[in-house]
Amino acid sequence: MAGHSQFKNIMHRKGRQDAVKSKLFGKLAREITVSAKLGLPDPTMNPRLRAAIIAARAENMTKDTIERAIKKAMGGDAESYDEIRYEGYGPGGIAIIVEVLTDNRNRTASDVRSTFAKNGGNLAETGAVSFMFEHVGLVEFDAKVASADDMLDAAIEAGADDVQSSEGGHEIYASHDHFRDVAKALEAKYGEPRKVALVWRPQNTVSVDDDSGEKVLKLIETLNEHDDVQNVYANFEISDALVAKMSA
Repeated sequence: MAGHSQFKNIMHRKGRQDAVKSKLFGKLAREITVSAKLGLPDPTMNPRLRAAIIAARAENMTKDTIERAIKKAMGGDAESYDEIRYEGYGPGGIAIIVEVLTDNRNRTASDVRSTFAKNGGNLAETGAVSFMFEHVGLVEFDAKVASADDMLDAAIEAGADDVQSSEGGHEIYASHDHFRDVAKALEAKYGEPRKVALVWRPQNTVSVDDDSGEKVLKLIETLNEHDDVQNVYANFEISDALVAKMSA
C-alpha cells in the first residue's frame, strides 16, 4: 500500500499514547458537531454525521461523548468552523492534500505553511496537486468479515469501482454517485464498516528513497498533530524496510 494507508498502518502499529488519543477524540468530536450543525442531528438522515459517528466508534469513543458532540450542535453554542483544503509538495516532490476545520483561517494557514517549510516541503495554490487525486467514497471493513473474493463480488454487485484487500482489511472505492448506495448495501451484508468517508485517492504514486520517506512521514505526522487538521493525503510509496523500521 502507499501514501496515506502506509502512514496509517505505521501509526497503528506504533500504538496510540494517551495524549495522541485525546487529540484524536477532539478532532472526531469536532467533525461530529460540524456534521450535525450543517445537516440534521439524525445520523440516519445525515450521511456525513453517520460517517463521523462510525469513525468515532472505530476509535472506541463512548456513546455519551458522541451524544454530547451532537447536542453541542443542536444547542446553538457550537463554534463556527471553516472547511479548508490546503495543497502542497513534500520531500521527493510528492503531492499532499490537507483538510482542516478551523475557527481561525489566518492562524491555521500560517501554521500549515510553516509546517511544510520546516519539513522540506512547500505550500502551493489550491488546485496545484488535487488533479493528481480522485475525490471518491471509501468504505472499509476488517479483513475477517469476508474473503477477498467474496468482498470483491459483493462490492462489484453493489456498484463499487475498486476493491483493495490485504491482511489489514478491505478498502472499497466508489464514485460520488454510487458511494452511499455501495456503503448501504455492504453494511446490510457485512455489518457496520470501520470507516465510511470521502477521501482523496492518488491516481498514481511516487516512489521515494528511505531518506525522503522518513522526511515525508515526519511532515505528515507533524501536520496530523495540529488540532485543526482533520485529514492528510499523499501520493508517495516507501519501501517495506522503512515501513518496518518506522513501525518498530
